[in-house]
Amino acid sequence: MHDVGAGWLMTELSSSPSMVALVEAADSFPLMLLALPAGALADIVDRRRLLIAVQVYMLIVAGALGIMTLLEWTTAWVLLGFTFALGVGGALMLPAWAAIVPDLVRADELPSAIALNSVAINGARAIGPAIAGVLVAAVGPWLVFMLNALSYVGILAVLLRWRREHEKSTLPAERFFSAIRVGMRFVTHTRALQIVLIRGSAFFIFASATWSLFPLIVRQELQRGPEIYGLLLTCIGVGAVAGAILLPRVRAMVSRDTLVAGASALYALAALALAHLPYIPLLAVAMVATGVAWISILSALQVSAQMTLPAWVRARGLAAFVVVFMGGMAIGSILWGQVATRIGIPAALTVAALGTWVAIVLTWKFKLGHHEVLDFRPSMDWPMPLLAETPEPDSGPVMVTIEYRVQPTKRAEFVTAMSAVREMRRRNGAYFWELFHESSDPGLYLECFIDESWIEHLRQHERASVADREILDRAKVFMVEGESTKSTHWLGHRES
Repeated sequence: MHDVGAGWLMTELSSSPSMVALVEAADSFPLMLLALPAGALADIVDRRRLLIAVQVYMLIVAGALGIMTLLEWTTAWVLLGFTFALGVGGALMLPAWAAIVPDLVRADELPSAIALNSVAINGARAIGPAIAGVLVAAVGPWLVFMLNALSYVGILAVLLRWRREHEKSTLPAERFFSAIRVGMRFVTHTRALQIVLIRGSAFFIFASATWSLFPLIVRQELQRGPEIYGLLLTCIGVGAVAGAILLPRVRAMVSRDTLVAGASALYALAALALAHLPYIPLLAVAMVATGVAWISILSALQVSAQMTLPAWVRARGLAAFVVVFMGGMAIGSILWGQVATRIGIPAALTVAALGTWVAIVLTWKFKLGHHEVLDFRPSMDWPMPLLAETPEPDSGPVMVTIEYRVQPTKRAEFVTAMSAVREMRRRNGAYFWELFHESSDPGLYLECFIDESWIEHLRQHERASVADREILDRAKVFMVEGESTKSTHWLGHRES
């Protein structure tokens, strides 16, 4: 409802396609800029308390926008400012919100839980715009903004009733900037997550054209009012709900790669219809198809991202997905607003649709996988180092060396298997990794990795999962029978 009110109010305050497209950009840019720090925050503090604080903030901001609009103090730039402020709240909320889903359901229920969450969101998207269109036409956008503010009271009530159960670490909480660095390191060394981000960015940059230019299509190209705008948005919501209901059957028949590619092609086809069909009934069908495609892609990408993330870095990993999602929407909104200003709205949507089809072809080689579920339970089999004296938590850096005695005929296979160990060490927090072999004894290998501090090294022990153990086991199978690894820990001395 708020999106309809903001989008339609901007068309009253300015007829410029660039200004109307900036509403979407002002909502998306904070998420692109702040999602990673917000993800780090959500992994450090109690997520429930963080979400409660954010709901209070958004209640105040949305209420203030409603009051200013009622008093007719809202200008185009004031609207963009409040939209940006709400976007800041959304940036703080989304990583924590997405990260709590696995706290509520079992791993095997995660795809259905994400789809159910999408049904709720898109059920609101189906009902809200239709109501908003009527209210904006009858009363004005201020009422929609005030109802949005009141909606946060309901969310607060649910969060206050929820008693989250989670395992507390025996180590002190991560420091904020260190947590951001470790989160970035995890993203850059997790290939499966990178593939999700590549596929997502290729879609969202072109998909943003539909969302950012939609109000102008209705107002300028179709010459219709907020009721039709709300009706067509409702059709998107109906399509999304229908898509979410069908998703379990579709997922059982096709891979996520095929699902994302097919849904992207359908989305592009609907964008062409929006650009060139002046008939409301046909556009309604196209918008239902848009909703089906949108929920299919978003659900498939989010499930793929969730499957790659252990609990300790879940919010940071999902924040990276939010950055790609909202960054693509924000940058795309500005881009397509400028393109529409120069070549016209229908032509801009046509170019975006063609770009979507090209992106399907270019990203097909990046495979999302099908039903892989990694076991992120703590393995609890990485022994703590022997200590002559207890180091200070911030002392370091810490260098760990591990010796492997490898079968002479299996050296190449061992080196190949150790590449996965390298990525595992790096994503768990190490900032340096290298594998050496002894010049006079080629079967003797030395793995070396470095952590920022003693406390960060202890976190590596805590983060070690069953999936990590399986990676190590695949390398150890090439060791000489009867031999075991030998670990040594070296503490660095910082100058005072």
